[in-house]
Amino acid sequence: MKPKKIPLRMCVGCQEMKAKKELLRVVRSPEGEIVLDPTGKKAGRGAYMCRSQPCLAKAFKEKRLERALKQQISADVYNALRAGIIE
Repeated sequence: MKPKKIPLRMCVGCQEMKAKKELLRVVRSPEGEIVLDPTGKKAGRGAYMCRSQPCLAKAFKEKRLERALKQQISADVYNALRAGIIE
């Protein structure tokens, strides 16, 4: 029997390929709202990142998350993401 294929996604912070379940999904909904997606099934454009502070800092500094979601992101959203990662 063939082993099941594990889906991989790239972290926008560190640019490493990791298993989808290890990463946190950030979604831009069709209404333009940016939220964390713990289930990984919300509708909208998604970007994945590690659950670590350095990856979020790098994504913020180099505007990688903005490029991935194709929308400008305010500092309030980054603070909410930071709180979501720490939990």
